[in-house]
Amino acid sequence: MTANRPGGASRAATGHGPASRPESALAPRLVLVTRDSEYDGLLARHATRGQATAFLKRRSQSLDGLDAQRHQVQEMLAEIRAAVPKGWRIASVRRAELDRFLFAPEDVVVAVGQDGLVANLAKYLNGQPVIGVNGDPARNPGVLVPHSAATAAKLLQRAAAGTLATEARTMVRAELDDGHVLLALNEIFVGHASHQSARYSLTFAGREEAQSSSGLIVASGTGATGWALSISRATGVAVELSPEEPAAMFLVREPWPSKATAIGLTSGRLGEGDVLLVVSRMNEGGVVFADGMEGDRLDFAWGRTLTLSVDKRHLRFVPGAAPARAAETRRQPAKVAPVEPVVVVVPRKTKPASFLGSLVRVMVVVVVIVWVVRKILQGFFFF
Repeated sequence: MTANRPGGASRAATGHGPASRPESALAPRLVLVTRDSEYDGLLARHATRGQATAFLKRRSQSLDGLDAQRHQVQEMLAEIRAAVPKGWRIASVRRAELDRFLFAPEDVVVAVGQDGLVANLAKYLNGQPVIGVNGDPARNPGVLVPHSAATAAKLLQRAAAGTLATEARTMVRAELDDGHVLLALNEIFVGHASHQSARYSLTFAGREEAQSSSGLIVASGTGATGWALSISRATGVAVELSPEEPAAMFLVREPWPSKATAIGLTSGRLGEGDVLLVVSRMNEGGVVFADGMEGDRLDFAWGRTLTLSVDKRHLRFVPGAAPARAAETRRQPAKVAPVEPVVVVVPRKTKPASFLGSLVRVMVVVVVIVWVVRKILQGFFFF
């Protein structure tokens, strides 16, 4: 079980515009955050490039695309490193190492990869600005990684000049009764580790209810376009939150009514000061994790109480241009060339034989068979 480090930086700014970095005697440090690529994953599994290539070749696949993607990210990292202001220090960390990396107040963080990388990173920060760089623009939406490497290089100069504009993104807090805390930028999940039926009781706004479900999530405005949106579409519950709004929504996944459980308290809005209490009724498998990182989780055993709320800490996110959405245009009907009429000659169907005619033919066949059998028998007895 891993708890979130409290950190020593001051609280982030709560609005738009330039926000000062926590004071430090040290020079600023650029922290480049990445995650293992699909190419790295294949090499970790097959040990060598040759074995990975042979594995894919037997399945009519190639390593070329993954290799090109890896080189693309490396070129982005090189471009960002080359733009580091004079006197700055540089550090690198991978996503799998985040829970062991100590961020400092003077850090400026650049995450190069997918949108989820910024969410995975957020809970380990306390006031450090984050610049998201899209590592694969052809595939990633770019909601949390809206910048290119060239744009990130320019933003580092603004950070050095103290003119870097940031947004204060709301985060969700989960605190166990033993003091362990998890923070999330997108959502907190509460349920069973295998995502099977989870049993617990909810208390919210003066109401209490025992439930059995596939778990529940508490999502921020940033997470409203992710997992929460999927649950919203399935349940019909609207999740209307902006990323900077100090509010969150809880949504229950697939609640099951029974003699002991109900389905009357399946969603709700948490504002500043509101809390959602969850008491575990799971002897084993109960977990709490943030932003999809199941490895960094809290044990939620029977009788434990979890308090969910909007946290006072924010993510200092460096905004960029909103990702372009595909235009929803109506498909125009295709133009069809005129077709000459084709005359099809259908042969006339012969009139079906009458029932009486068919019966006569059957009787004739039977008479012939009987006559042949009699002749055979007469010859047998004669001899």
